[in-house]
Amino acid sequence: MKVLVVGSGGREHALSWAIGASPLCDALYAAPGNAGIAHDATCVPIKPTHIAALLQFCWDEKIDLVVVGPEAPLAAGLVDRLEAEGIKAFGPSAAAARLEASKGFMKDFCARHGIPSADYRRFDKAEEAKDYIREKGAPIVVKTDGLAAGKGVTVAATTEEAFAAVDDAIEWRRFGEAGAEIVVEECLTGTEVSLFALVDGERALELGSAQDYKRVGEGDTGPNTGGMGAISPAPAMTAAVGTQVLERIIGPAVDGLAAEGRPFKGLLYAGLMIGPEGPKLLEFNIRFGDPECQVLMPRLKSDLLPGLVAASEGALRGFDLAWRAEKAVTVVMASKGYPGAYEKGSVIRGLDAAARLENVTVFHAGTELKDDHVIAVGGRVLGITALGDSLEAARGRAYEAIARIDWPEGFCRSDIGA
Repeated sequence: MKVLVVGSGGREHALSWAIGASPLCDALYAAPGNAGIAHDATCVPIKPTHIAALLQFCWDEKIDLVVVGPEAPLAAGLVDRLEAEGIKAFGPSAAAARLEASKGFMKDFCARHGIPSADYRRFDKAEEAKDYIREKGAPIVVKTDGLAAGKGVTVAATTEEAFAAVDDAIEWRRFGEAGAEIVVEECLTGTEVSLFALVDGERALELGSAQDYKRVGEGDTGPNTGGMGAISPAPAMTAAVGTQVLERIIGPAVDGLAAEGRPFKGLLYAGLMIGPEGPKLLEFNIRFGDPECQVLMPRLKSDLLPGLVAASEGALRGFDLAWRAEKAVTVVMASKGYPGAYEKGSVIRGLDAAARLENVTVFHAGTELKDDHVIAVGGRVLGITALGDSLEAARGRAYEAIARIDWPEGFCRSDIGA
């Protein structure tokens, strides 16, 4: 098969790494890819949202399967366009992608289909949102309705912090049109985990669990980021909890989307809070997570590519996956200043020395190759992933690898998996 992976982040590097290892894959391309992906695939300079150029490339190269990584091209209808031209694609339609593209739609959808989630209200006027926040009190959660690259959620400890989040979104348009409408919801407590499933329109097949670390600082302090690390499997995701999630959350979502005429094919990612009343949904994402994909792929013993094909063809019935027994830890290295302003263009050295460690894989996110040097061009730049017989062993191996990387302009949290 000829496969095209769309995207340039750590998630797409992990997918390229897994797909490229499949005996079914004869040629692998990535658009646009990055310096790390270039070791596993042929990179082509096409942006994920340049749909016409992606279609032309698929025709020219006779691509058999397109695997779409980021949420933006999914929400923009890339899969719809590909399938209309007879090109097989892994990922949901634009109609099904609304489950992530609009937090308000997602909350209303959960209410319609009895999916347990936090109490909420939707607002497009700042003062009305603030009145609701005064009524409910803090802590409380403020979310942009639209896509905000993982930075549109504020877990406010005080009403003043919540008011500031409302103003940032609605009044100051910090997130553009994504924040023109917001969702304000109760702050759930418990253990936050994620469960992933391959979905073929009718059936869901569990694809592992992970727990990520969203805040930038040690001890989960500071602003939210796209994710500073992850562990897998999530300790709180017991077999009993996993069954509850599939029966109460993922199953009803798959059935509900099909009943509403927007059947879901692709990867469904449920962000969850495990509390005293059992699992409740925090959010749905409609693609592999980042950095969760990096921590999942090295644990997968089965060939990933047949699963992607089966999901895209509506043929998951009877399909199964095998997993390695080891635990996995991913530690993200980011540019100093992230998630705020940061410098681009610094040189990263020592990557080969880090990757030589047994059971360590260095996934690239925000990197480019320039004059034979790997340079940092993004906020989150590397995802160092290690396997171990225990979480502690995997964690130690990941940080041993990081110690070999020479990048003074980068930083990471030291407590991932602790």
